[in-house]
Amino acid sequence: MSIPRRSVLALPFLAGIARAQSPAVPPPVLLLHGNGDHAALWQTTLWRFESNGWPREHLRAVNFPDPLARDDDAVPQPMRSSSTEQTERLAEFVRTLRAETGAARIALAGNSRGGNPIRDFTVQQGGASQISHAVLCGTPNRGVMDWPERAGNEFNSRGPFLSRLNAGPGDVVAETAFLTLRSDGNDLYAQPRAIWSQTPDRPTGTDVDGPELRGATNLVLPGLDHREVAYHARAFAEMARFIAGRAPSRIAVLPEARPVLDGLVTGTPGGVQTNRPVEGAVVEVFRTDPETGARMGEAVHRRTTAADGRWGPVTVEPGWTLEVVVAAPGHPVTHVYRSPFPRSSAVMHLRPARPLTEADRAAGGVLLFTRPRGYFCLPRDTILLDGRTPGDIPQGIARTATATLRLPAAELGRPIPALFNDERIVARAWPAAEGRIAVAELTW
Repeated sequence: MSIPRRSVLALPFLAGIARAQSPAVPPPVLLLHGNGDHAALWQTTLWRFESNGWPREHLRAVNFPDPLARDDDAVPQPMRSSSTEQTERLAEFVRTLRAETGAARIALAGNSRGGNPIRDFTVQQGGASQISHAVLCGTPNRGVMDWPERAGNEFNSRGPFLSRLNAGPGDVVAETAFLTLRSDGNDLYAQPRAIWSQTPDRPTGTDVDGPELRGATNLVLPGLDHREVAYHARAFAEMARFIAGRAPSRIAVLPEARPVLDGLVTGTPGGVQTNRPVEGAVVEVFRTDPETGARMGEAVHRRTTAADGRWGPVTVEPGWTLEVVVAAPGHPVTHVYRSPFPRSSAVMHLRPARPLTEADRAAGGVLLFTRPRGYFCLPRDTILLDGRTPGDIPQGIARTATATLRLPAAELGRPIPALFNDERIVARAWPAAEGRIAVAELTW
């Protein structure tokens, strides 16, 4: 199905003018994550909205309990959700935020799969009267593929879900202002060939403009990847401009004097990513030396999670680098190294690392270098792990968010620098034989 060419190349922080009139007071904003993800990915976006005057209580990034889509949307599958369940959950989130803020209408923004319930709720289920603005970031509106053997999949352009959403003469409704943000060709899931699959040359039936919508303001953010079109500073600039009707006054995050951190511990039973809370996880927070990764004193916080999975709160300094240790039942003990937190966060959610593999256990220690809010992309980015470009990051289109470093036992306990463009984390590896794994997790 062809889409009228409405896209423009969005120069950083400059392009895109909302079709809706500028509201006197910007509406509350509800942020929805993508397939398999969680609310923590919106952390820097929340900080940027706050730094531009949005009250913290008017901003909400939410967790879908089972964020992974079913293989077949109509067939129940443990720890996975259907498109109907996602839309019903969104309706609950909308009711809650409207009630808590007193706002008649709110704005929605979703990354990838997070845009599917936005379209369904707003256009198909009569929710437009409650939604002032809808921003879809990298959402595969024309599907990821059109393969007959996956006919029931939520991301199949010929499947029941997308066929219903795309059946009409247009994709939007007049009551709600719609914006789409997409890449110019660096989105892994908007490609004419299935480079994300085991059959990389197979046609998908879609293309790089698949995230666009008929009747929406469609903007292109050159060079950004599937996640960055939601979580990058350039994406924030266009999102905030569209919702507020004016450009943001700043892109940089304003620091707080004493940030307070909190969130949930959620599990990955059997390797399946869920956002369901984990009870009985022990979380410790240490301040670290930014140059060596070594702990500076005893833990500044320690808590065992109850049934709600909440591990905080803990107050830190905006310049502190941190090591957060998560010991959750049935998971490896995970040592997470983080850059300083300039502002408070209630969505610093913690997922223990994946189970250790045979290769991991054969090594002395393992360090995962991970970027939740975007993918690594060579040669676009500068990526150095322990002084070298990781060998498991492919060239070309951005398609991986994790690099793995395995070390012999003799090298444990030394500083391991992890560099991504302007962000630098110094971590340390821990003995794999003790069921431990380290993560250097990027913030930006």
